[in-house]
Amino acid sequence: MENSNCDAKAHISAVIFDLDGTLLSTEQVTRDILKDFLAKYGKVPDKEKEKKRLGMANKEAAISIVNDYELPLTPEQFTLEIMPMYYGLWKQAKALPGVNRLMGHLRKHGVPFALASNSIRKNIDAKISHHEGWKENFTAILGSDQVKSGKPSPDMFLEAANRMSVDPDHCLVIEDSLIGVKAGKAAGMKVVAVPSLQIETHLYSIADSILHSLVEFQPQLWGLPQFRDWVDNTLPIEPIRIEGIFSNGLLLEYEDDGWSALPDQVWGLYIGWAKIDRQKVLKAVISIGWDLNCCISKRKIQAFTVDESNESIHDSKMQLLLVGYLRRSCYAGNMLNNLEILEEDKLAVRAFLNLPAFSYNTLNTFLQGDAVEDSLLP
Repeated sequence: MENSNCDAKAHISAVIFDLDGTLLSTEQVTRDILKDFLAKYGKVPDKEKEKKRLGMANKEAAISIVNDYELPLTPEQFTLEIMPMYYGLWKQAKALPGVNRLMGHLRKHGVPFALASNSIRKNIDAKISHHEGWKENFTAILGSDQVKSGKPSPDMFLEAANRMSVDPDHCLVIEDSLIGVKAGKAAGMKVVAVPSLQIETHLYSIADSILHSLVEFQPQLWGLPQFRDWVDNTLPIEPIRIEGIFSNGLLLEYEDDGWSALPDQVWGLYIGWAKIDRQKVLKAVISIGWDLNCCISKRKIQAFTVDESNESIHDSKMQLLLVGYLRRSCYAGNMLNNLEILEEDKLAVRAFLNLPAFSYNTLNTFLQGDAVEDSLLP
């Protein structure tokens, strides 16, 4: 939800996006590269040290990593060795929730938008080249090697505003990292934070608004045209796929070294299809949040099947295809726990999934045979 710092009278004329962790799940798909690289030198990644590097420019991050892990390399040697490991994985990075919807909305209404990333320009081009139309639709694209200083300096955002011929006061920055948020505020711009690390949302209080994902973004609060794509209280979304073991009302994701297959920005109430043991398909409401009752916060996914009692499903393999987002999630504030599944949510499932676009197209995709089974995995 747009928080109380949002000025309802703000008039935004242009939007500036960060890239990694804001538009693309690049950090998600490349998360094991540093681990594999450090293993060659007998080192193990430190999560706390890696958190502080979120959003850093390439050069500063390389210096920091070499120093933190006492690597027998110069920062330049480190960069030359590790970068080829990233190239092949960038094409697997998907648009994060709400990204394509928002960019398409801005384009439709003639609102200019730019890309300003702490990556170098060559790497930016490589990442966005896998997404049709992205490069052509940005009014300006800037990397940290194209300005005097990268974020948290405001240089990049000020140059983006200059290239769009828009006053910084009328620019809205959308960022996932605290470094980027600080840069946007230093540029005198309004800033929406969509934290890549949701459990650290409390650190982003300097932002004008904090969201779980761009699905929650309300453009009218910033003087921009309002979305008109809600179907009653449900928003059609690009399908999100999850797989795991369903037990006692919870979906236990298949995880690798404690990492969830989902980016942190997937939170809230969803509706979609649940496939049980790769056979039976049921309508479902899904609540995705965090279990904060222990020392280590973990993803918590609750699923309620509306066509059949949950009690009849015991320790079964379950695949979920999320196709709709419930509006009630947009007004929950910055909470991280799961939203309770109510009777009204179950009614929304039946109404929404009975619409032709969802009762036929998405369901048929879900029902296809083993040839597409791998595509249903996260």
